[in-house]
Amino acid sequence: MAEEQLKRTSLYETHLKYGGKIVPFAGWELPVQYDAGVINEHNAVRTAAGMFDVSHMGEIICKGPDALANINMLLTNDFTGMEDGHARYSPMCNENGGVVDDMIVYKKNDYEYMMVVNAANKEKDFRWMKNHQFGDVEFLDISDSISQISLQGPKAITILKKLVSESDIPKEYYTCNWSVDMCGHDVTISTTGYTGEDGVEIYAPWDAAPAIWDALYDAGKDEGLLTCGLGARDTLRLEAGMPLYGHEMDDTITPREALLSVFVKMDKEDFIGKSAIEAKTPPARKKVGLEVLGRGIVRENMDVYKEGKKIGRTTSGTMCPYIKKAVACALIDSEERVLGEEVEVDVRGRRIKAVMCKSQFYTKG
Repeated sequence: MAEEQLKRTSLYETHLKYGGKIVPFAGWELPVQYDAGVINEHNAVRTAAGMFDVSHMGEIICKGPDALANINMLLTNDFTGMEDGHARYSPMCNENGGVVDDMIVYKKNDYEYMMVVNAANKEKDFRWMKNHQFGDVEFLDISDSISQISLQGPKAITILKKLVSESDIPKEYYTCNWSVDMCGHDVTISTTGYTGEDGVEIYAPWDAAPAIWDALYDAGKDEGLLTCGLGARDTLRLEAGMPLYGHEMDDTITPREALLSVFVKMDKEDFIGKSAIEAKTPPARKKVGLEVLGRGIVRENMDVYKEGKKIGRTTSGTMCPYIKKAVACALIDSEERVLGEEVEVDVRGRRIKAVMCKSQFYTKG
């Protein structure tokens, strides 16, 4: 069987021009880092600004008179009463309560919503939505027409103001302005991100991304802006305690196990997976943060022990450059989850000590 052809974003040539080291990721060719390296890119986002190509993410439109009813049935969060131009995060579950994917939903109006889904899950998500749609509604995959650039960090808004007017930038967290003129292109700007910092995500026409990328870089290079790759995106999200699909959640892990209960509205009349989540309450296992005490770096899929007894496995782990600590997340037996207590992680046959803690290792400011 022929190997699947990797896709490229419209910024592929731009990444090469800026010195990006390209690797395969979720069916795409994307930069893992640039010449500055992951540590410098990570710290630039924490202290100044960083810019990421996230055009591999999927965008799915849900429109029609029954759009809200469909979204409320598909997703665990409640979108009733949501204002136009606002965004909301939510898991999407299967009938067993496991997570099909997690996503951000933007409301355009009462009859139209945009859902931003993970790259590796886009086809699966779109198929799932189409298979469960009802009433007068239409789902449209518009991913091939959209590029997405994420500008993150304490100086992100300062940089953006050099290219658009202040009124074009949404004032509140998790809101968006749908139609903004940026570099002569009609873009959507949202105050969202995956780094734990202030910043924006810019949704632009596919072919507009290279010009916008260059303009942002020129506006930000004197402010300390660095171009950033997948490596820093992952260390930043883990340091900020943000879950990653396929790690802290998947088709077998419920939102409550992943500590996402705040996004699961059990008072909603119904949603796919509701009865299964109810049946698994309280959850037998839960996510926990681990701060490594011994020497070494913990990675994913490593066994966690407490007093010699195996209590779970790690889901992610790395050395976080800004807080200068090796940390991890793990899914462990609920009764063993006591913050402040020590555990051991089996790192290739060597037991390394760690302490259980909250999984948000860094908080802005």
